[in-house]
Amino acid sequence: MTETIGQPIISVKNLVKTYASGFQALKGVDLSIRRGEIFALLGPNGAGKTTLINIVCGIVNPTSGVATADGHDVITDYRAARSKIGLVPQELSTDAFESVWATMRFSRGLFGKGPDDAHLEKVLRDLSLWDKKDQKIMALSGGMKRRVMIAKALSHEPQILFLDEPTAGVDVELRRDMWEMVRSLRASGVTIILTTHYIEEAEEMADRIGVINKGEIVLIEDKHVLMRKLGRKQLTLHLQTPLQQIPAQLANRQLELSADGNDLIYTFDTQSDSTGIASLLRQLNELGIDFKDLRTEESSLEEIFVSLVRSSQVRLSQ
Repeated sequence: MTETIGQPIISVKNLVKTYASGFQALKGVDLSIRRGEIFALLGPNGAGKTTLINIVCGIVNPTSGVATADGHDVITDYRAARSKIGLVPQELSTDAFESVWATMRFSRGLFGKGPDDAHLEKVLRDLSLWDKKDQKIMALSGGMKRRVMIAKALSHEPQILFLDEPTAGVDVELRRDMWEMVRSLRASGVTIILTTHYIEEAEEMADRIGVINKGEIVLIEDKHVLMRKLGRKQLTLHLQTPLQQIPAQLANRQLELSADGNDLIYTFDTQSDSTGIASLLRQLNELGIDFKDLRTEESSLEEIFVSLVRSSQVRLSQ
């Protein structure tokens, strides 16, 4: 099955997962992930991120709905679907008594791939594991075990790579190495889906952002569009002389006064034709309000994420 760049490689339609306890982890999720993109799935603990990943990877069965990987149904065509996917789970689980090399070769064979020592060597070198290839996994540090799990997920040359909280608890060096590897995989055509608590990673790495909360997709958006749509910009003016209150002539503007009266904070919409900054500065000059410094700030993806989750919780509770 041939597909072009940009067409969906993962398709999820009306996916529901209800556990025996009655807890509904997913509530009719629809999601389409494009071939060759880096997609970040964000959400608080218990939002349904791992359940969604586990269904697509064939580890958990959905209650209802359909999920396909590269055109293969994850239930009716499980083997073909799973062969397209590499998964780095959140929890460390390795073949502790095996050597790194042995577990890599075994993992590749599990997916019906013939021996390819050159590929395995490249993966291990990319992850700075080549010098550890003959060591038993139990003897490795936690960070090295995490690298082995990534190497295992790449052993059968998957077209789709799931990274579920891949940098949780790892050192800065591994995090940097991992993101370099993610970029090179993406350049080679691999589709990357990651969940992370480090929102700055999603801000730096992802092409698109999906936010899930209480089993429902709250939003899916191109990262830059999301930042423009929901991001706020603020201009902070550090005043020469503190103000007791905002003058009545400025009441119609989006202004706040800091508690000490030293800073005037103007919030403006980056999408509008005019920011209103020039007219504000002219008006301040006319009112004799002088400032000695100014700075602008833009809201981060983390602030946007928090506001989205809060608003969705209000909506879902109504």
